[in-house]
Amino acid sequence: MAILAAFHSSLSHEAVHGHPFQKPWLNEALVFLPLSLFYPYRRYANTHRLHHRDARITDPFDDPESYYLTRCNYEQMPPYQRSFFRINNTLLGRITIGPWLMLITFFISEFRLIRVNAKGVRLSWLLHLLGGGIVVFLISLMGIPVWLYALTVCWPAFSIIAIRSFAEHRWHETPSGRTIIVERSPLSLLFLNNNLHLVHHNHPQAPWYELPKLYWESRDYWHQQNGAYVFENYFALWRLWGIKPKEPVVHPAYKD
Repeated sequence: MAILAAFHSSLSHEAVHGHPFQKPWLNEALVFLPLSLFYPYRRYANTHRLHHRDARITDPFDDPESYYLTRCNYEQMPPYQRSFFRINNTLLGRITIGPWLMLITFFISEFRLIRVNAKGVRLSWLLHLLGGGIVVFLISLMGIPVWLYALTVCWPAFSIIAIRSFAEHRWHETPSGRTIIVERSPLSLLFLNNNLHLVHHNHPQAPWYELPKLYWESRDYWHQQNGAYVFENYFALWRLWGIKPKEPVVHPAYKD
């Protein structure tokens, strides 16, 4: 069930980019039931489209999917919070405490938007609660407590996706140098080839099954584009950053 929930996340990503249907409402209907419970599809769709402004990738102000913080925000945190963010910059930390850290910061941000009635946010959550209620009803029929589902399905699902997103982006002077390529992995199908992430960012409308062809036909070009930010597989990331922080929490381009 955790694997299915992780795969649902990959399907949701495809739906945001207009697959498999041309009509957005059909794509939304396809992934309407939130198998991982906590993340509204419409909020993900909105923030992910903002993330695709490649010139802004990694910017802690303008990229909703950036894991960097400004120095000001980081230094205002109590020491224990800083420790969580440093641990989160290791692959082991990202797949263990990372999902909880992500959800806490996401919920705080969403609560602020709901309180000021930001456009579309309340409706997104209303639709999410409707779909989530159906999922909770179905798992209750199976005799699975919600707390157990959250711990044994949702948490592992977010952890699996965190393997993919852990090193997807880095700070680099050029936008194309900020996005990773992981050439091969048994997880490629589960991620719907989003391990070829630079190709996806350059061809966001290309369906998942076209990405490998686009990559292998111009492999040298893609390596040149992202400054050889290329890895053979995800185990190579583990060898480098399994228990060692990948980089500082503070964005390198923000000195203050």
